Amino acid sequence: MKRKAKPRIAFLREQAGLTQLELSRLVGVTESTVQNWESGRTGINHIERVARFCKALNCRVEDLLEYVDNSSNSDAKPSSLSEIHDLLGTNEPSLEKNEKSGLTEEAQSNNKSNISL
Repeated sequence: MKRKAKPRIAFLREQAGLTQLELSRLVGVTESTVQNWESGRTGINHIERVARFCKALNCRVEDLLEYVDNSSNSDAKPSSLSEIHDLLGTNEPSLEKNEKSGLTEEAQSNNKSNISL
């Protein structure tokens, strides 16, 4: 006989003195998502898997995740047009050549038109 999981979210939420709306805001989901979790309509199989991970690895839920600070990478700003093109994957040899020569496309076309006059 297979046992069916019964969520204890409502019980624990009430013990914490929170409403469904407050819990949803703390967790970052909608209030209806919390209602579905509490009723057992959705999300229970994910919770069961996490519980099985913890049992198999003999750890707590908090031990399953490691939070890494990615802010140092996102603060790095490109220092040249070439780096921007590298990041966007839009490198064009003519653009790099123009950038290195210090001339923009407009300046180069002006130079060409001045030569033809």
